[in-house]
Amino acid sequence: MRAAALGGSGVRVSALGFGAAAIAGLYEDVGEDEAAATVEAAWDAGIRYFDTAPHYGLGLSERRLGAALRTRPRDGLVLSTKVGRVLEPHDGGGDDRANGFAVPATHRRRWDFSADGVRRSLEDSLSRLGLDRVDLVLLHDPDEHGEQAFREAYPALEELRSQGAVRAIGAGMNQSRMLTRFLTDTDVDAVLCAGRYTLLEQGALESLLPAASAAAGKSVIVGGVFNSGLLADPAPGATYDYAAAPSDLLDRAVRMRAATEAHGLPLRAAALRFPFGHPAVASVLVGARSAAQVVDAVTRFRGPAPGAVWDDLRAQGLLPGGVPVAVPVLDGSVA
Repeated sequence: MRAAALGGSGVRVSALGFGAAAIAGLYEDVGEDEAAATVEAAWDAGIRYFDTAPHYGLGLSERRLGAALRTRPRDGLVLSTKVGRVLEPHDGGGDDRANGFAVPATHRRRWDFSADGVRRSLEDSLSRLGLDRVDLVLLHDPDEHGEQAFREAYPALEELRSQGAVRAIGAGMNQSRMLTRFLTDTDVDAVLCAGRYTLLEQGALESLLPAASAAAGKSVIVGGVFNSGLLADPAPGATYDYAAAPSDLLDRAVRMRAATEAHGLPLRAAALRFPFGHPAVASVLVGARSAAQVVDAVTRFRGPAPGAVWDDLRAQGLLPGGVPVAVPVLDGSVA
């Protein structure tokens, strides 16, 4: 699978990355063996970029991902995790379903974008991963903590990078406005934008992606290309932004599916390919809870994509005319 550099950091990520939230029981339980098999399938399919966070399953994602990758050549993969939520032990019982994860509530999350919080979070992550380093560290969802994130957390990441403790730094959010500020006001290498640059919505095209293109040595990683499920299977009960999809968006996604399938292209294949139409996009993260889901994603990504599908989406008013689209090349990937 082809790879691209994250800005000028020297870190190269595979075009498809593996998002490790689902193997930590996102929405429903995932067993240890199934989680391990899912990561193995990603590796066997050529995925070499893996993303996790303490938030995912109260550290379970990091533990499972680290265990699955421990036997792989460390220099042959790229690993990212996140800071901003510190996990503290909790012995009150219960589960974490209120936060979206079907795991026991063994810990509580505490927001902490202080410099000490960043260092502690990274140290804890390395312990859970069982690895000596990560390649990319992202500030995780600093929406309500922006000033502290810029004033304390970001400088701490910059120091870690200058010391060689990490190779690349950035921020990951479900919005594009503050991510744009990280691109314009700091020296981040990359940002992770989830859900805001998809076949269904392109808010990141207003300022985030142009900012990344204008700034030398900065890249965008795109997550949430299925808009939390709607573009994977647009049917009644489908989710959008982790809640039930509004009827108008569901109807639009159904129309998109009809348009892509008319060209023999599943909607999820078009959704996976779409972000690569913009040159600032280095990688697309795909979450999976089973080996079958990984194989499906990689197969759809690598299959042929008729260029006329984008024309039809535009003609039907389902895709704005000025939005760049992915161009198919001979090997079935995207240029």
